[in-house]
Amino acid sequence: MDTPLSTIAVVGLGTMGTGIAEVLALAGREVIGIDISEAAALGAVASLEASTARAVGRGRITEEERAAALARFRTADALQAAADAELVIEVVPESYEIKQQVFRELDAVVSPTAILATGTNALSVTRLAAESQRPERVLGLHFFNPAPAMKLVEVVSSVLTAPPAVEAVTALARELGKEPVAVGDRPGFVADGLLFGYLNQAAAMYEANYASREDIDAAMKLGCGLPMGPLALLDLIGIDTARTVLEAMYAESHDRLHAPAPILGQLSSAGLTGRKAGRGFYTYAAPGGQDVVPDALTPAAGAEAGAGRAVASVGVAGSGTMASGIAEVFAKAGYGVVLAARTQEKADLAKARIAKSLERSVSKGRLSAEARDETLARITAAGSLDAFAEVDLAVEAVAEDLEIKQQLFAALDKVCRPGAVLATTTSSLPVVAVARATARPEDVIGMHFFNPAPAMKLVEVVRTVLTADEVHATVRAVCAKIRKHPVDCGDRAGFIVNALLFPYLNNAIKMVEQHYASLDDIDAAMKLGGGYPMGPFELLDVVGLDVSLAIEKVLHKEFRDPGLAPAPLLEHLVAAGCLGRKTGRGFREYARR
Repeated sequence: MDTPLSTIAVVGLGTMGTGIAEVLALAGREVIGIDISEAAALGAVASLEASTARAVGRGRITEEERAAALARFRTADALQAAADAELVIEVVPESYEIKQQVFRELDAVVSPTAILATGTNALSVTRLAAESQRPERVLGLHFFNPAPAMKLVEVVSSVLTAPPAVEAVTALARELGKEPVAVGDRPGFVADGLLFGYLNQAAAMYEANYASREDIDAAMKLGCGLPMGPLALLDLIGIDTARTVLEAMYAESHDRLHAPAPILGQLSSAGLTGRKAGRGFYTYAAPGGQDVVPDALTPAAGAEAGAGRAVASVGVAGSGTMASGIAEVFAKAGYGVVLAARTQEKADLAKARIAKSLERSVSKGRLSAEARDETLARITAAGSLDAFAEVDLAVEAVAEDLEIKQQLFAALDKVCRPGAVLATTTSSLPVVAVARATARPEDVIGMHFFNPAPAMKLVEVVRTVLTADEVHATVRAVCAKIRKHPVDCGDRAGFIVNALLFPYLNNAIKMVEQHYASLDDIDAAMKLGGGYPMGPFELLDVVGLDVSLAIEKVLHKEFRDPGLAPAPLLEHLVAAGCLGRKTGRGFREYARR
């Protein structure tokens, strides 16, 4: 019995086309690589020879399998070579004119039963299909770069696509060892549709001088566990390519979040398109290289904003998970810590939670028993803020409620000695509003830790317009001592991480509301196609839908952008008490423990 789709043509032998050809050839398909450029064809052959040689060297394939794969791949410079192909995958430049010309010529060449697939991630599959004589055989087959490594393939149907064609390429994707996700025809599909909105907002954040490129990228890597920061990723994708995708998305959605940030157009017009040009948001050692080299915007090594104040003792206000985690972090770093709660009992319970955490570290070999005992001995549990009288730094980690925090800071103002730094861990409230509850707003700053504090390396250091330089320098130095990575940002809703993360999560919910894709497909697409450690719905259920809704509301109120309005589905679930893992049901249901 013949293997379905056994002969496949790949039109366009750039990086993506060559990668797709490699995947197909190694999977036993006869592959015809077509490109009008002889250099591109020769480059594809050389690339396939080199990558398969590396695979042999790593023991992934045998020399015989390599020879067979190379024998199955041949190149041509004209579309006539696709005459016998059962599937043609085009990955030519993102231009309707170029792609439509390819499809018109293929109509005259391939058999009536051949499937024509476009690799576009920005253009309308329906529009391309409508230009074909057999629109029912046209669909999208969106691989991700690098194609040999990335598992996700988005199978895109238009209103004209015949189900048998979809079934055939879906089966092929599975045989290639990929994870196919069925999606409808809209710019960006699932993965890029969510990813590029996030990248665009990061570019706009940088353009507004809200945070440095290094801090934006570090915040999203350390705060969200992403493999790359958004600006480095834009350089990798190509700033011109990103702008093209966003233009297509905006043309359909008219959502300001998709309107390309002006800096993307400016960099593209200047030819600063990222790695391929040797310069984009960052500067690279050579065009096409990945090694970043210092430029005029690179921070000077060890440069800090002046001298700070001496900090030997720290007060942590609160008795929840975050307060306990922060107290543990400071005690491990050698600081004397006063952990104060509303009652002595609550403070003792919080210290007991720290003891359990330290014991887990000992059992896993991460901490010695001696270090555990020394750390715990540095923590004093107190039932009143009066115990903060001599601390050098007071950090609050109480409920995310402005009135509660203002009351606490008014109390700290009376208790703490002159010169003590007062820090709030708020993730969404205005730090300056907390600072104004004191008579010394210049001593107040934001220190936004991430949960779990002992494990997460990021701290967002939030300056208000009133924060003293000396206080900022103090907190930066403290972050270094507790082995956290500080990123500087101004006092506005969401700071860096939440301002970029939650619109992305909100847009994922909107996709489900619009019945565009399922929860499972969206989660799979972002993990496999975007390298996210968790899919958006997994993350929402972990964070808590009520917490997520509160942050969305704060972002919407601050920026007044209609695109930031919380998705109605999120509001409905919260109203129904479906708050995620903590209630046993959110976007998914969980077994009760």
